[in-house]
Amino acid sequence: MAETDAGDGPPPFEDVFASDDVEQRIYSIILQTREPTPTSAIADSVDCDPKTARKYLGWFDDLGIVTRHDGHPATYERNDAYFEWRRINQLAADHSVEELQDRVRELTTRITEYEATYDAASPAAVDAVATAEGIDEQTIDAVYSDLADWATARQERDRYERARQQRAGSEREQASG
Repeated sequence: MAETDAGDGPPPFEDVFASDDVEQRIYSIILQTREPTPTSAIADSVDCDPKTARKYLGWFDDLGIVTRHDGHPATYERNDAYFEWRRINQLAADHSVEELQDRVRELTTRITEYEATYDAASPAAVDAVATAEGIDEQTIDAVYSDLADWATARQERDRYERARQQRAGSEREQASG
């Protein structure tokens, strides 16, 4: 087997963003930022001047991608609501009302099955340890896996339903306009 040129493979982990421009590197860091972070820390992470980072962070704040927290120093964090809105818009754009409705039905069926299996209205209402101890064929890991899948199905159903409503509303507007 012939050796491959070092330029053909992925960059070394420590240089993963080296080929991206500063804006893209800051955006990549923002995607990972879950708590308020000072501009200087973001600038250090992407190896740029804090003034440059501040410029892009201000722009991302204007777009709603980050949330700015005033203080000394000002801090920034990822705006999860923006990414949720973006995901719903993408679902609405990529799927027909019927496809979205079918997915809502599938997820509702899965959720209903979990509600019946665990005799509870939500995964939060289930004591996983007690449930696993009370059912011989269920391990604690299997119960936790079911509860995680159930919670995910509820979140996904909400997204698909919101996308369905958005798509249906835009189709109604197009039909009447």
